[in-house]
Amino acid sequence: MFLLRKKKMEMVGAGDALPGRETPIATAETHFLSGLPLKSPVPEGMAEAMFGMGCFWGVERMFWKLDGVWLTMVGYAGGHTPNASYEEVCTGRTGHNEVVRVIYDPSVVSYEELLKVFWEGHDPTQGMRQGNDMGTQYRSGIYTYTDGQRAAAERSKAEFAPRLAEAGYGPVTTEILPAPEFFYAEDYHQQYLAKNPGGYCGLGGTGVTCPVGTGA
Repeated sequence: MFLLRKKKMEMVGAGDALPGRETPIATAETHFLSGLPLKSPVPEGMAEAMFGMGCFWGVERMFWKLDGVWLTMVGYAGGHTPNASYEEVCTGRTGHNEVVRVIYDPSVVSYEELLKVFWEGHDPTQGMRQGNDMGTQYRSGIYTYTDGQRAAAERSKAEFAPRLAEAGYGPVTTEILPAPEFFYAEDYHQQYLAKNPGGYCGLGGTGVTCPVGTGA
């Protein structure tokens, strides 16, 4: 059991990853709350963002509540296995992270405000876990679509890390990478906590305030 858990905490190499499949796994047609097609293209004037911060059920709820967020969806990204299933991701042999993809209106909610929710919504110092959820699929990650997002993410990390250190937390382990291919998770994962209001959410922030977007 210990060796199995240890293996799930280590990133799998491409040569050892599960092969996956050519065909995407089935997912929801529409967003449970808005009724919008889940695979809608990004409308003109809007932008997209992608975050990993633990179990994606609770993460998605954090973002769909924000004014200016047009659409949210959960999936897998950052690994080696194409069109992986949840069961495969849970083995630790895909390299994927559980992520939330967000389509938002920058005239209503800024990317910096999304970053503030990201940093304050979880503990970004825990490595390959988040709370009791252990494994590479629960790692902290910001996946950027533009150079501007990358710069904002790096800047926010530099601003937040000293505040975490002052509160007694260790180094930030968040990976900041160009957005990888996004694979939609299964139907039942989409907007899970809207369908199951009493469902599991293992997320917990540090209580440390992130200065990003506050003018501090």
